Parts: sequence; structure tokens; C-alpha cells
Amino acid sequence: MTALYQDRDAAAAAADKIKTFAQAQRLMILSCLLRGEYNVGEIADITSIGQPALSQQLAELRRADLVQTRKEAKQVWYRLADENVALCVRNIEAMFGFGGSPVLPVASPTTISAPAAEGVAGFARIL
Repeated sequence: MTALYQDRDAAAAAADKIKTFAQAQRLMILSCLLRGEYNVGEIADITSIGQPALSQQLAELRRADLVQTRKEAKQVWYRLADENVALCVRNIEAMFGFGGSPVLPVASPTTISAPAAEGVAGFARIL
């Protein structure tokens, strides 16, 4: 698996996905859905987000593949798309004091070797 520092396109895609999380109402919806599957009315009641704004934010979350839906009669039910989304939401909650510790420990730093310089100035390392 390539690390983000090695792939600008992957880093850009990740940044775009993170931007979707970085909106208060969407984050509230995702946090709500971390607790289970709900229909639109239930999400509105739990989060106190008005219907027009809620519909707009749910559409954005669907476009970003962060939530999935299923229809039952006239109701549309929402749930988190997968365990990776749940992991992100749990870690966001933990980072900001709304849960336990982050779910996965931070990996120990690894040494990143710089590519060989070709025709560029080298810089001395001062100790």
C-alpha cells in the first residue's frame, strides 16, 4: 500500500473526503449514524437539524459514499457506508473528547528516505 506522501492524487482524494467530514451538520449526522440506522425523521429529531438542511447534507454524504440507504415502504433508512467510515467518526469523537481513546494506536514513526538528488543543490545537515 502506498503512503499518502508518495502519491499526490491519493492525497488529494483523501483531502476531499476529509473536507466532507469537516462540516458541523454532516459530522453530527455521521456521529448519529455511528449509533445505528435511522430514517430521516429520526435523524432530524436526534440532531435538531431542520429538514431542508438535513436533506442537503445527507445528499452530500451519499455523494461522498460515507452513508448508504435502504428503502422500506415510504421510509428511507440511513447507515454508515462501512467500517472505515465508522472508524473515522469514532476517532474524530475520541480526538475531541467525546469518546474514549482513538481506536487504533498511532503507528511509530518510520524513517523516510529522500529520493536521490539529481541536478539539484544538496543541503548539509547541521547537528
